[in-house]
Amino acid sequence: MKPILRLGVAILLLTVAAACDDIADIAPPPQALKDDAVGAYCGMILVEHAGPKGQVFEKGRKDPLWFTAVRDAIAYTRLPGESQHTVGFYVHDMALATSWEEPQRDGIWIAADSAFYVVGSDKRGGMGMLEMVPFGTRDAADAFAAEHGGKVMKLDEIPDSLLLPESGSAGETVAENPRAMGNHK
Repeated sequence: MKPILRLGVAILLLTVAAACDDIADIAPPPQALKDDAVGAYCGMILVEHAGPKGQVFEKGRKDPLWFTAVRDAIAYTRLPGESQHTVGFYVHDMALATSWEEPQRDGIWIAADSAFYVVGSDKRGGMGMLEMVPFGTRDAADAFAAEHGGKVMKLDEIPDSLLLPESGSAGETVAENPRAMGNHK
């Protein structure tokens, strides 16, 4: 093969490889929650637990990592070494949910970074833990907070200390521990 032809083939292959790599970075659409979906951290069947759920897509994986609680999904995306390959992150829009106990499995997923979260409400998520309750609109989040307590925040405003609380405080609400709402990360 002539050197110029080899160079052309090499450039073509590198261009195709780069294009495939860019495609892998595009977030796939959210998937419907299936009966057998298992939480990435807890190993529990998601549909057996109340409250909103999360799904995280990583580069090179066609199926999402499922999370029994939105709080766990947020924690995953912030832990060093865990989510460096995240290309998509979705949460239930609880304004569209017909039930806290069993949110719909499809059609109510929103991008996590577009949601408004009620933090510190009296509602508990998967496995009875403090939950970050996501809503697609600020008005829906405000209405939920007025009824159930808590503070409305965007994803980047939620302090890390509420995601991975100290031992013994994992289930505390902000009402039980007002220090938990500090502005520290």
